[in-house]
Amino acid sequence: MSIDTALHQLVERIRAAATQATPLSIRGGGTKDFYGEAPQGEVLDTRSLTGITSYEPSELVVTVRAGTPLAELEAALAEKGQCLPFEPPRFGNGGTVGGMVAAGLSGPARASVGAVRDYVLGATLVNGRGDVLSFGGQVMKNVAGYDVSRVLAGSLGTLGVIAEVSLKVLPVPPAEATLEFACGQADALRLLNEWGGRPLPLNASCWFEYAGAGALYLRLRGAVAAVEAACAHLGGERKDDLRAAADWQSLRDQQLPWFSTHEGGDALWRLSVPQTVPVLSLDGAAAPLIEWRGGQRWYKAPPGQAARIREIARAAGGHATLFRLPAAAVQSHEPRFDSMSAPIERIQRALMREFDPHGLFHRGRLLASS
Repeated sequence: MSIDTALHQLVERIRAAATQATPLSIRGGGTKDFYGEAPQGEVLDTRSLTGITSYEPSELVVTVRAGTPLAELEAALAEKGQCLPFEPPRFGNGGTVGGMVAAGLSGPARASVGAVRDYVLGATLVNGRGDVLSFGGQVMKNVAGYDVSRVLAGSLGTLGVIAEVSLKVLPVPPAEATLEFACGQADALRLLNEWGGRPLPLNASCWFEYAGAGALYLRLRGAVAAVEAACAHLGGERKDDLRAAADWQSLRDQQLPWFSTHEGGDALWRLSVPQTVPVLSLDGAAAPLIEWRGGQRWYKAPPGQAARIREIARAAGGHATLFRLPAAAVQSHEPRFDSMSAPIERIQRALMREFDPHGLFHRGRLLASS
């Protein structure tokens, strides 16, 4: 099926749904169905929108259709020695480029290289009227008003169907090393803040406890000389490159044992806080797994502790997301996302009304009160 045919069929499906007031649930590979409020409506499959439209390695830009498997895009980039530096989590096979943008999730390197939205240069969107709209382009240039192509990152399909995106890519760094330091949580946060103020090629970090002992892992990336000098300066135990690379991939996809080991009623919580926030005390919760130099902290705690967890996150200047529910609590009525500030929510709802006036795309996926 050609892209023109696939896009035409998708547009006609949306227009028919608008006429019949039929809610739609946009879906690619379904690998992130767990994220956000539960999808509702008839499934609108985007996987017919496949293929890399254009790729200019010398320009560091790729344009790809939204239903293209993320694995296919990453393989094409790897052949040219390039990558998506924000390391989007995949959570399994079959995830698509459109789902990557719609979810807006970034991996271990987020604190050093930026988020998904920072790499979205342009996008083609089919809105709730069935109109095909194009935003941005293939250069890093903003204009007055909303940068809609970047607003799509993290929108969870509430603004429309992403049909195509242009992404900035980067060369794979020439050198990489992973260092391990035995330390507790407080010392790990102190070290990360100290190192963050130095000219070091820091790329990713991870601290967690295993069998009662805390360990901080630090990934360095950059020029060979810079990585080697940093290793000599920082010390620690240098890990085997192949084993370390596999472990970072496991962290990216939440396949580390820490994520799979939980009490029966525990949910997975993500706390986004300023990197300088000290150790947070969550009564009864085990030690967290900490990424992004202290900025992202994963906890395992029951959904019923939502009010207390969110209060702690807000007091620290951040917010908490109920990221994954335990199997026994899939029907929990606890909102997945923290409440937005009134001004931000007004803007978000105004965007939804503008792009999807008929409410086809289930605004409640992002805003539980919709």
